[in-house]
Amino acid sequence: MKKILISCVLCLCALISQAQVERPKLLIGLAVDQMRWDYLYYYYNEFGEGGFKRLLNEGFSCEKTLINYTPTVTAIGHTSIYTGSVPALHGIAGNNFRLNGQPVYCCLDKNVKSVGSNNSAGQMSPHNLLATTIGDQLRIATNYQSKVIGIALKDRAAILPAGHTANAAYWWDKKAGHFVTSSFYMDKLPKWVTKFNKDNQTEPGFDMLADTKGITMTFKMAEAALQNEQLGKGNTTDMLCVSVSPTDIISHIYGTRRPEVKAAYLQLDKELAQFLKTLDAQVGRGNYLLFLSADHGGAHNPNEMKAQRIPAGGYDAQATMDKLNAHLQQKFGVDSLFNWFYAYSLHINQGAIAKANLQIDKVKQEAVNFLSKDSQFAFVVDMQNLNATTLPSKLKEQLANGYHLHRSGDIQVVCNPNVVAAKIDEKYIGTTHSAWNPYDAHIPLIFMGWKVEHGQTAKTTHIIDIAPTVCSMLHIQEPNACIGETIEEVADND
Repeated sequence: MKKILISCVLCLCALISQAQVERPKLLIGLAVDQMRWDYLYYYYNEFGEGGFKRLLNEGFSCEKTLINYTPTVTAIGHTSIYTGSVPALHGIAGNNFRLNGQPVYCCLDKNVKSVGSNNSAGQMSPHNLLATTIGDQLRIATNYQSKVIGIALKDRAAILPAGHTANAAYWWDKKAGHFVTSSFYMDKLPKWVTKFNKDNQTEPGFDMLADTKGITMTFKMAEAALQNEQLGKGNTTDMLCVSVSPTDIISHIYGTRRPEVKAAYLQLDKELAQFLKTLDAQVGRGNYLLFLSADHGGAHNPNEMKAQRIPAGGYDAQATMDKLNAHLQQKFGVDSLFNWFYAYSLHINQGAIAKANLQIDKVKQEAVNFLSKDSQFAFVVDMQNLNATTLPSKLKEQLANGYHLHRSGDIQVVCNPNVVAAKIDEKYIGTTHSAWNPYDAHIPLIFMGWKVEHGQTAKTTHIIDIAPTVCSMLHIQEPNACIGETIEEVADND
């Protein structure tokens, strides 16, 4: 009888073991801030063998991955990657957006405290995020046994990908010269982070975000987290979200074609190669699933385009709004009827409208009529009347996806191609982003590692398809506002 009982127990254990869901030991999400898709090939011949080339040679590349909303900015991009959703649903309507009638920064949370410094850099959390992320769903699926950590120099690039239930998110405090977090996650820094900060302390005020040293620092911190948190060593899948922020600031300063940008991407390639080696050693080749993408791209410098006879330009948002308000003041007798122009979106001054007892629809229509006279604007749209506006269907969908009823602006301007939201003079050598156009919306997407077969597809995929694809591979529920589709060429290989 005893032998029979033991045999039954052993059989049951075997069945349970066989029934366990197969998952990788570690999931890594890499987002490169302002990385255009074509950089994979523009710099290809100068990349080493172990970084981007390894991803392309071993992984699966989705060659036409597009952002299906506007504006294309950092906070939205990172959020959309990890939620599989768009601003209309996940609520992150910009790096800054309107909340209760007031402009707010996406991650600012005055109800939490800085941890790791004495200034306000740590007063951040994901409390404005309305949706769950891949990491949240992974934590839920494993009864919160999985570890999820976000790391970036930019706070929003560390916080928003990691989600609500993350164990930690760390970002750079420029004034302190080291990494910090907030009381949303913990009361004090782990010993390993304190030691890392001590060993890598930087002169307070040094702009790590505008230097290639920031790329190195990001990966050093990621490797420190990997080792000290023992990610991928437990019984459940862990997740590490890493964002490379300096590529964005360097590109804003120098555009898309200057030596400083090339140096940044070659440094990134070098650090990526080392990071992959570390993952091989720490977690094991084939034991981790990694994806690399970007939050948005970037336009070529308008002056460089004009020098090659390609139409381009820029507009001064503040000057444009000032002219609009002056016109509306003459029409309605009220000053400052619009009080914010950000990322191609104008916000109406609700207080001034109410105080003057004006009809908001008449004010908006007058604004649309006035702005439509600017030859740099292809379309000017009252977002409440989007369906009634004549627009290309693809563009209309992008505008709708990017519009949150309670957080977005009232009037959206759509510029001519290569007309950027920046004040341009002959000395301007930088660039920016935020538009719907392919230069801002076409991003890289490569999967590599666990259950990923080498290959590529030219089929159109979207930034919001990343989350459902990963969740399908891990056999977990997709995030709760996800509207993306699983990329079958990637997910069906498991």
